[in-house]
Amino acid sequence: MNKENRTVITGMGMVTSLGLDLDTTWKSLLEGRSGVSKISLFDPENLETQIAAQISEEIEEVAKKEISRRDRKRMTRTTRMALVAANEAIKNSGIDFDKYDKTRIAVIMGVITTSYNDVERNQSDSHIVVKSMPNAPSAWISLHYGLEGPNFNVSTACASSAYAIGLGHQMIKSNIADIVIVGGVDSHVDPEYIRGFNQIMAMSARNDSPESASRPFTSSRDGFVMGEGAGIIVLESEKIARERNATIYGEIAGYAITSESTDITAPKENGIGMAKTMMMALADAKVDHDEIDYINAHGTSTYLNDKYETLAIKKCFGERANEIGISSSKSMHGHTLGAAGAIEGIITVLSIYNKMVTPTINYSDPDPELDLDYIPNQAREMNIRAALSNSFGFGGHNATIVYKKY
Repeated sequence: MNKENRTVITGMGMVTSLGLDLDTTWKSLLEGRSGVSKISLFDPENLETQIAAQISEEIEEVAKKEISRRDRKRMTRTTRMALVAANEAIKNSGIDFDKYDKTRIAVIMGVITTSYNDVERNQSDSHIVVKSMPNAPSAWISLHYGLEGPNFNVSTACASSAYAIGLGHQMIKSNIADIVIVGGVDSHVDPEYIRGFNQIMAMSARNDSPESASRPFTSSRDGFVMGEGAGIIVLESEKIARERNATIYGEIAGYAITSESTDITAPKENGIGMAKTMMMALADAKVDHDEIDYINAHGTSTYLNDKYETLAIKKCFGERANEIGISSSKSMHGHTLGAAGAIEGIITVLSIYNKMVTPTINYSDPDPELDLDYIPNQAREMNIRAALSNSFGFGGHNATIVYKKY
């Protein structure tokens, strides 16, 4: 890779059930807090699962300060969350877009849907077409900042925003763009989706104990907990970032995206596809297995994912797997689906930058089949040279991003 085309991270923004900004969310993660509670966006009494990791209602007050009333009315709550996170990331980066060629500034968002569901339709049925467009979050970010480069969304289920990050890195590496705003946003806290995931027995029904419902890698895990949120990252070529003396939080060294081509919902047996993806990402990054100190796991708290991801890490790293710290932040902020890759990518970068790793909470009854170091219950100081962030989605969509200390 040409040194001038190295991809560095200069800005981040995040909206989760743990906080409406980067700092609040990060502090909550280090404290091992859970963002899961009983659903309040609608009455969930007729559903098997009645809990979720919801965004605070205060998000609307934040959005009012940052987005004009006219534009807010043409966005769903999900799209507004994306704009709030993007505004934070861009402010965090300190970049002035007017000083650069805006045709070389791209926006790529991982979006499954903008969540214009029955809950929102009951509140307003205006601007249906614009609200429903899956490309709305990327389009609004480009419009908000007058950016004229490539602008599109990626929809690969739970790996959507990880794909967006990988593609953004590729655009900088290939000299197609100088700056790329990447990330994802999602909210599927609605009756239809929760009922649908209950039908395939994928979600936890631990309604009497919401905060302990997401419990990756434990023997008592009974499914994932739906989360919602947004994560945005500003990627720049190293040359531009250094010229403007930007704070550089980390570097994207490489990535891999693959298709399992096995089953629409289940991964390849024993994590073979996941292992292959991690190996390809390391090869692309030219990072040796011995340099990986931490893995932010997909870690959904479902039986197959946690088992197969553990087996995949063992296949990829051999005996070295026992020396790698692994944690699932989904234990705290839930599974944010299309936004997961971006939110967890940000958490990985913050872990590298701050030399602190977030824990896997609710780890009280280890699964004897799963015997790696899942960083149980408490954050840990750790000097990380390089880390992986895994995202695996329905449809066989796999993604692994390799983040490095800069």
